[in-house]
Amino acid sequence: MTSTDSDELSGFAALLAGFAGRRMLCVGDVMVDRSIYGDVKRISPEAPVPVVRILRESSELGGAGNVVRNLAALGARCAFVTAIGDDRAGREVTNMLAKLAGVEPYVRVSRQRETTVKSRFFSIDGHHLLRADRETITTLSPEGVADLSRAIAAEISEVDAVILSDYGKGVLSGAFAQVVITAARNAGKPVVVDPKGTDYARYRGATIITPNRAELAEAVNLPVDTHEAIVAAAEKLRQEVGVAAVLVTRSGEGMTLLSTDGAHHLPAETREVADVTGAGDTVVATLTLALACGATPSSAARLANVAAGIVVGRHGTAVATPADIVAALRQTTIAGADQKLADRSQALVRVMEWRRQGLKVGFTNGCFDLLHPGHVSLLRQARAACDRLVVGLNSDASVKRLKGEDRPVQNESARAAVMASLSPVDLVVIFGEDTPLALIEALRPDVLVKGADYAKTQVVGAALVEGYGGRVVLADLVASHSTTATIAAMKTAQKK
Repeated sequence: MTSTDSDELSGFAALLAGFAGRRMLCVGDVMVDRSIYGDVKRISPEAPVPVVRILRESSELGGAGNVVRNLAALGARCAFVTAIGDDRAGREVTNMLAKLAGVEPYVRVSRQRETTVKSRFFSIDGHHLLRADRETITTLSPEGVADLSRAIAAEISEVDAVILSDYGKGVLSGAFAQVVITAARNAGKPVVVDPKGTDYARYRGATIITPNRAELAEAVNLPVDTHEAIVAAAEKLRQEVGVAAVLVTRSGEGMTLLSTDGAHHLPAETREVADVTGAGDTVVATLTLALACGATPSSAARLANVAAGIVVGRHGTAVATPADIVAALRQTTIAGADQKLADRSQALVRVMEWRRQGLKVGFTNGCFDLLHPGHVSLLRQARAACDRLVVGLNSDASVKRLKGEDRPVQNESARAAVMASLSPVDLVVIFGEDTPLALIEALRPDVLVKGADYAKTQVVGAALVEGYGGRVVLADLVASHSTTATIAAMKTAQKK
């Protein structure tokens, strides 16, 4: 789980507060998600299948309807453009939409269309037994396209962002997806697409597209079994479709965001998975709302990743609220620091795992006694040069040998806890030697970072790292900040 410091938590909380009052446009395939729970105590005498004695059942909006549910739960208002059949399930959809606060549906009813119903059967303790689908996949008629296009034209200038939720049931087939994207681009609105199928050309010009790993492989016909392969496939898709960014959801392994700023790998939130149904809908709703509020793609993806971690811990097509997300972020602030502290052997295991995931590991070191803005700047620059940053922290004995008997001001446990609470830092390792060379030899970082007050020839471990193909980065300094100077000023103040 990625840790969150207090400043970042405050920023995310402010971003989530901004969700209220945002107006979104969602276009796509709506359906009914029906969950049926029952006792399973015997096998049928007619066939080797379980007999389910139904005890309860519930229905929720599914597909693009679940995106709308998530938008409503997050506090946004939403115009929803979709199509249903003239049937009982279609009337269920209409009734459920009417109960959602802040949702203005524009629903085309067609006698040629059957409203999709997905029925999932569960044992009473939540084990998934069976899914049964009722549907007819029907492309919109020319009259239907014209009707829904008028609805898009009426709404587009009033919304902050647009979501295309394509479940392959026909609403976004043919040219209609391009109608929506073109209208949004002409109005200067960001467009996020949750795609389906292999014809991604119809999504050309969108802002972000969010395939899962299987959908990505199918779209570009490339392997996606490693981080490097996912990045290569996502870049091919980004270039072919002409989108600004691709966010690849990787189920239990998290997400990968590829944008003009490069690749960002987001590990999955460490929660027990109860049901992954609808998690992608939560991702696209949270991601788009964050973008509409001015978040960067990487911050928006981070927030969406946290929201997804919440809903997979719940049964059925669940939603996440701003309060849920803030609580989850606050929990990472409390728990994250302890998870980042490691000894040398534990650090080596973590680094090896990161490498198996295709992540670039960076390293910097120091005493970090009385943290000041220069330290923070160094750490931010170091983290920008890699995917995971390890900080080597001088032990108390090592600091005394280097700085004198009156140092450190804070003991190594306090300094390690402070470092571990900072968002750029992924791992903290205390070392007792005067230099971190032995630690660098053990971890073999891809990037070694030190302040620009050092020449490269003075950086401990530089020759070693460059010798095996790594890179040395000299970070820009923030002037007028020094722990030694701060301590001297404090002593002077005490004498006055």
